[in-house]
Amino acid sequence: MNRKQFLQTLAALPLTGAAAKVGILGKLAEPLENTAPMPVLFLGHGSPMNAIEENEFVANFRKVAKEIPKPNAILCISAHWETRGTFVTAMKNPPTIHDFGGFPKPLFDVQYPAPGSPELAQQTKELIKSVNIGLDEHWGLDHGAWSVIKHLYPKADVPIIQFSIDYTKGGQYHYDLGKELAALRKKGILIIGSGNMVHNLGKMDWKYIHDTYGFDWALEANNKMMGYIKSGDHKPLINFKSQGKSWDLAIPSPEHYLPLLYTMALKGANEKVTIFNDKPVAGSLTMTSVKIG
Repeated sequence: MNRKQFLQTLAALPLTGAAAKVGILGKLAEPLENTAPMPVLFLGHGSPMNAIEENEFVANFRKVAKEIPKPNAILCISAHWETRGTFVTAMKNPPTIHDFGGFPKPLFDVQYPAPGSPELAQQTKELIKSVNIGLDEHWGLDHGAWSVIKHLYPKADVPIIQFSIDYTKGGQYHYDLGKELAALRKKGILIIGSGNMVHNLGKMDWKYIHDTYGFDWALEANNKMMGYIKSGDHKPLINFKSQGKSWDLAIPSPEHYLPLLYTMALKGANEKVTIFNDKPVAGSLTMTSVKIG
C-alpha cells in the first residue's frame, strides 16, 4: 500500500479509537481556528487515591467536564513537575508517571494513554515571548495531571501537554507567564492548573483522612484566598509570602499553590468564577477548585 492508498483508507475509517486520535493530532498540526474562549480550571487534586476512588470530589470533576466544550487539547500545569527553567512536554505518547510511593498496587496499575502533541508544544513555545521555553521529551504525565484528567476524559482521547513550574521563580513570574498563555484559550485549548490551595502534608491529621475537617489556620487561609479569587484582587494571591502565619502554614512550599496563579492570570475582566469542591481534608489540605468562564 502506497502513501496515497494509506491516506485514502484512513480517511474512510470512522473517527473512533486510534483513528480519532490521528484526526485530532492532524488538526493540531495545522493552524487552529479561533473558538470562543475555553474555560480555565484549577483542580484541587489531593491524594493520588482520588484517581481510583469514588467520592464527591471526582464526581464534581466529571460534572465540570460535562459543563464545558470538549477541548481540542489540554495544557496542564501540575504541581508535580518542577524544573529549573520552563518546559513543555513534546512527545507523541507521554508515559503515565507513578510519581509516588506507599499506595496500593491498583493505583500503580493505572495507565492513562492520552496522546501528546508535539505540534501544540511547539506552538506554545512560539507563543511565549518573555522566556525561552524548552521542549521536553522525557517527562510524560505525572499524577497531578492524569489523576484528575482521567475523570474529565476517561477515554483518554484528548491530547495533553504539561507545562512545568520553574521552582527558582516567584509568584509574579508565574502569574505573568500565565497571561502569555491566554491566546490558547481561543484555539480550543483547555488550560488546567492542578495543585492544592492549602497543602501542608507535614501537619496532616491522618485520623481525618476521610473526613472534611480543617484546622483553623487552614480554613482561615483558604477563605481569604477564596475572597480574593471572587473579588478579582489578585495582588495578595501573587504576594502569597506576605499574607501572614495562616498562609505560611498553608503554603510551606509553593509548588501546589503556583498552578492557581496561572489560572487566575487567565481570567478575563467580566468572566464568571465558580468555586467547587470547597472542602478541607485531614486538617491541612483543601480540595477547593475553580472554574473560570
